[in-house]
Amino acid sequence: MAVRVMNGSTIFRCCAVSPPPTALRCCLHQHKSVQCHSSTRFSISRRFHCRLISFGYGGVAVRGYSTQSLVDMVVEELASLRKRGRVRASNKLELKSSEELLENKSGKQVLQKGLLLEFRKDPERVLLAVAQKPDGKKNWMVSDQNGVTTSIKPQQITFIVPGIKNFDHTEISNFVQKAHDNLDPALLEFAWIELLEKNKSTTVEELAEMIFGSAEPLESYSAHLLLAKDEIYFTALESKGSYSLYGPRPAVQVEELTRRKRAKEDAEKELEVFVNLLKSARHMPLHAKPPKSTWISEEKNKKKIESLQAYAIDDCRNEDEKKTAGLILKAMGLAKTASAAVNLLIDIGYFPVHVNLDLLKLNIRTDYREEIIAAAESLLSESPDLDEVERTDLTHLKVYAIDVDEADELDDALSATRLQDGRIKFLFFREAMTRGTSVFLPTATYPMFPEKLAMEGMSLKQGELCKSVTVSVVLHSDGCIAEYSVENSVIKPTYMLTYESATELLHLNLEEETELRLLSEAAALRFQWRRGQGAIDTSTIETRIKVTNPDDPEPLIKLYVENQADPAMRLVSEMMILCGEVIATFSSFNKIPIPYRGQPQSNIDISAFAHLPEGPVRSSAIVKTMRAAEMDFRKPIRHGVLGLPGYVQFTSPIRRYMDLLAHYQVKAFLRGDSPPFSAGQLEGIASMVNMNVRVIRRLSSSSLRYWIIEYLRRQPKERRFSALVLRFIKDRVAAILLMEVGLQASAWVSVGVQVGDEVKVQVEEAHPRDDSLILKEQIGGMDIEDSSGS
Repeated sequence: MAVRVMNGSTIFRCCAVSPPPTALRCCLHQHKSVQCHSSTRFSISRRFHCRLISFGYGGVAVRGYSTQSLVDMVVEELASLRKRGRVRASNKLELKSSEELLENKSGKQVLQKGLLLEFRKDPERVLLAVAQKPDGKKNWMVSDQNGVTTSIKPQQITFIVPGIKNFDHTEISNFVQKAHDNLDPALLEFAWIELLEKNKSTTVEELAEMIFGSAEPLESYSAHLLLAKDEIYFTALESKGSYSLYGPRPAVQVEELTRRKRAKEDAEKELEVFVNLLKSARHMPLHAKPPKSTWISEEKNKKKIESLQAYAIDDCRNEDEKKTAGLILKAMGLAKTASAAVNLLIDIGYFPVHVNLDLLKLNIRTDYREEIIAAAESLLSESPDLDEVERTDLTHLKVYAIDVDEADELDDALSATRLQDGRIKFLFFREAMTRGTSVFLPTATYPMFPEKLAMEGMSLKQGELCKSVTVSVVLHSDGCIAEYSVENSVIKPTYMLTYESATELLHLNLEEETELRLLSEAAALRFQWRRGQGAIDTSTIETRIKVTNPDDPEPLIKLYVENQADPAMRLVSEMMILCGEVIATFSSFNKIPIPYRGQPQSNIDISAFAHLPEGPVRSSAIVKTMRAAEMDFRKPIRHGVLGLPGYVQFTSPIRRYMDLLAHYQVKAFLRGDSPPFSAGQLEGIASMVNMNVRVIRRLSSSSLRYWIIEYLRRQPKERRFSALVLRFIKDRVAAILLMEVGLQASAWVSVGVQVGDEVKVQVEEAHPRDDSLILKEQIGGMDIEDSSGS
């Protein structure tokens, strides 16, 4: 080993292993300055000459030095310096017991004016201050290093600097700077070696004497700072007042703490590199930002970016994830909030500007595992038709499949004929393969089956042979059911129509489209019959949005507002309701367990709303009085809102899982098999499915509202919108329906405006991410502020 001597600060670097004493030959050399390196080091801030001992080991000259001999040499040199007056200290290096040390040290300095002390300002800060005068019985007024005078409690004092009287508080900053200049963690390592070897504890002054060669105020405070910042070598054994006794940690513990410290430093460096990547990406133009795959290509970055994402959607799996995200946001100079994390991920290009946070929060899968896709392919190519022999050929009928223009899953179609006695017979066709429920968002459709299976193999196709379940119904002249049948069939859809095109055909009243006109007549008849049975008309306007290129900052938004009372929509909805009534009657008669749906009528007399205008105003008022839907799996229950004695959802087996279960039950009966599910099993399945359905409805609703508000945000500031006053919330704050966009909001309306009136409003502010919309009523050229927002 060797010793390195420097002016002003002598640093000793000692080997941990020395040659065996029996093999050593020692030669003493006076006043040699030498240098060595090893894993252990310590420093002494007094310049002196060191003696180098040369060892002969195994015939080879080796320069070495044991820790013990080195320490003895330092002690000897310090003693020599004291004799010459260069080190002023009354303590010897021999350490007393913990109890004796505390007894001797504590109480030496009573708090008095002029003393320099350290106190805790708050949990994060400690300051130096000079005691000025008592403040009450226990507190003291002090002037701190920032020139601020304040009152402190005795328990706030963390250290009293020894050996100082009448300190000038204007000199505190200079004193602090000098103390920090003395701080070198290597000094503690030296003291730790000595004290651990002797199994001794120490006070601050003794530590200052050991590592600085002086217990003067500056050196003592420097030693205190080293101990206060130390997390490895020493631990506080006992405290009495502002005095503490410290002991060296065991070597094994120091090794472990050192390992942890290095790991922490490595993590901090890794975090720094990651933060620099974030800052760089944040300032790049949109087209140059790194793709999402770049952020997750390396495991260390992937974990950090996933922590940020989890923080953004309030879904941190553990405290480590939350801590990591918080450190990143702090390093970026951002608040530790979910919205700050969202904006950061958008700024670096990881999230698109219009990211659907609810889709992430609800953890809804939008893709399929490879084995599921393979199973779907197998079904398409190999699945046998168990009902092939019993299928009725209905390919001669003219069949209409009516849906929205962007529909990919077509699972229902209609046909009608007039019987010789003048009654109308119409048929519903259901594709009968395995189906599921889909999620429909403005930005995408996520079918519950792989896309090829749901949109090709399961959907009805124009001009192609399609396997179906057909419900045939004959109506009496008043609209009630006269006859019905349920059977497996094969059909060939004639037309695929949108609601708009179907409505147009109805208005044209073409002779060659007699079947469509008959369906419309039957729908009107059914509607009147249901009204006579107590049904409630809840039709209103409905909004659909189609977003093209949703990952672009300014995607294309197409908005459709549909009136549910439109002839084509009324036609389809009435036929679907009739189909549900038939399946409920059929299943009840044949004792088939099936998910019957009902909805108790409210106790409020509907006639109480007769004074309200028909349409959205009346529907909105009635809907608020309606009770929750119910289910039974053994017998039909009345559906008061639809005016039916029993009802089963049966018309969307691709889109709704409960409809699919109903198909399983009915088709098994038609084959002569036992139903695959008992009533109890259906109930258990329904409890899980309905929970998922509620989640998906919430997602669909929030997504639709987001894009409507985004659509409004983009409109010209001067544009006026027609709004229907639905009800008053408080004072002149009204719930309104924006007719052009189909969105309910709120706005302050002028005196004299009544429920059912139409007003004009302008968009003052629109923030889709915050679900915030502020509207102003327009009266001529005047504005009326909306102070409520929405």
